[in-house]
Amino acid sequence: MSFTLAAEDGAARAGVLHTAHGDVPTPAFMPVGTKATVKMLDPDELRALGATIILGNTYHLHFRPGDEVIERLGGLHRFMAWEGPILTDSGGFQVFSLRDTLLSVDDEGVTFRSVYDGQAARFTPELAAAIQARLGSDITMCLDQVLPPAMPRADLEDAVRRTTLWAARQQAASRAEGQLLFGIAQGGVDRELRRRSTEEIAELGFEGNAIGGLSIGESREEMFELTAFSCELLPRNRPRYFMGIGDPAGVLEVIATGVDMFDCVLPTRTARTGSALTWGGRLNLRNARFAEDERPLDENCPCPACSRFSRAYLRHLVNQEELLGLRLLSLHNLRFVLDLTADARAAIERRELATFIRDALDRLAAPEGEHLWVDSDS
Repeated sequence: MSFTLAAEDGAARAGVLHTAHGDVPTPAFMPVGTKATVKMLDPDELRALGATIILGNTYHLHFRPGDEVIERLGGLHRFMAWEGPILTDSGGFQVFSLRDTLLSVDDEGVTFRSVYDGQAARFTPELAAAIQARLGSDITMCLDQVLPPAMPRADLEDAVRRTTLWAARQQAASRAEGQLLFGIAQGGVDRELRRRSTEEIAELGFEGNAIGGLSIGESREEMFELTAFSCELLPRNRPRYFMGIGDPAGVLEVIATGVDMFDCVLPTRTARTGSALTWGGRLNLRNARFAEDERPLDENCPCPACSRFSRAYLRHLVNQEELLGLRLLSLHNLRFVLDLTADARAAIERRELATFIRDALDRLAAPEGEHLWVDSDS
């Protein structure tokens, strides 16, 4: 088995995901390394922050520098000097989210224009498997058809059917030694279709299951309700992956519903806008009120930004567009989300998650900063 349950507290779970490049304690937040790098950060810095697994993007790596190039250079782990586990997505989200580049979709695959050179390209389940095999990631994802929640039901139903068809084909395709394969359920916000897709994907018996097609425009209430609904349908002995959430309140919510893994660009993207995630909400360091603020972002945070620098200095760096400021905020924001996730795991082990979440949400609602309830893709 690739997944071991260690503790449960209500619907929430603490476990261990076993991969070819090491074990991942869950719940686990995965920093996003779209192009074989988590923007601005060195792999050693990620390890020091507490990251145990990161995510790479099949679509972008296939085009630049090319999966065959990465294979010749020893695989993705060696290429980016990250020795821990890596999950690669299938490229499906990028193909379907970049709707202006989409040319056609049929049961065999999807045709689109590359965002790099505008040339027509095609993805199939077999190609998604082959690309990820060449990359050598630890966890690979099935190609799926992602549609916005407002699409007509007939289109959503066809996407559910096609997603299952593609998943079965990718399951039959070759993969690298030791690679795990996760299926992805779709269905939009239609409960009947969501149930159908979740049950069909689970029945195929993948090493893990992902909840896809959420956090792309539906309300937060719908997103959390459907996440809980999906978790109730998924196998207890397989890891559950929510694709695309990273705001602190959202992280706590999906953990409480039974999600084991999640990823998002939000911590690093927010840092690059000059904002910090804190227990007082989101702090926009461009704000003039921080111009002479000698306090750290968080007095209890051991990250490089908090242990060495003041809010005033960070504001200066951000406003002068100095890269150091964006790097420091990236380190802090990732440390904040990784620590929050690790603390939630410890609370599950103590059977005290409900109390932990209540106290955490009270602290996150402190009046100093702005709420950070932002839908963000992965």
